[in-house]
Amino acid sequence: MNTRKIAARRLTAEEVSQLGVNDKVFVSADIDDLSLECYAPASLTQPGKDFEGGSFSARTVFGETLHILPDSEDESGIWIEHDKGEEIEVIESAGVLLDLALFVPGGDAESLGKLYAAARKAFGEGVVQRWNEDSVSVPDVKIDLFEERARGRKSASPERDRRFVDIYPTRAKFLEPSDGWRFVQELHKPVVDDTPTI
Repeated sequence: MNTRKIAARRLTAEEVSQLGVNDKVFVSADIDDLSLECYAPASLTQPGKDFEGGSFSARTVFGETLHILPDSEDESGIWIEHDKGEEIEVIESAGVLLDLALFVPGGDAESLGKLYAAARKAFGEGVVQRWNEDSVSVPDVKIDLFEERARGRKSASPERDRRFVDIYPTRAKFLEPSDGWRFVQELHKPVVDDTPTI
């Protein structure tokens, strides 16, 4: 386990209430019931002034969310780096686990093998690992994606805005409509330019 030692100071609940979501803090590095005698870089999930009841929520850089009572002697508390503080041990990051949707045009087992081989060549053998791979074929159907007002009076010609043209429905699952709008999908229709030419 790779760790580094830093000088840090434990904060009181009143001090934590002054922090924002961009302030770097350190909290217990316990991961999935695995008790680790060290700390992890983290940040509050919302500004400290917005918390109620004395319990603060912090999310570590490793994706763990902890609810902490800073003044409780039974908990490890919330710490910030401080030159004149006491020494604590902080766990280092081993890398980044990507959770993404990757579209490979014309993809098959051979093309995926080439993709992984290229990643291993770039980052080193044994470094790039595949976890929970789920490959799904994408139908060769394209759609146009419009936004319409989510609420309001129904009319013959609702207010709409063209957002994405000629995309796969699978990709549309990962898009978010604007506030107060909803997505409407239609089969792709090529845009015909009727502008007269000279």
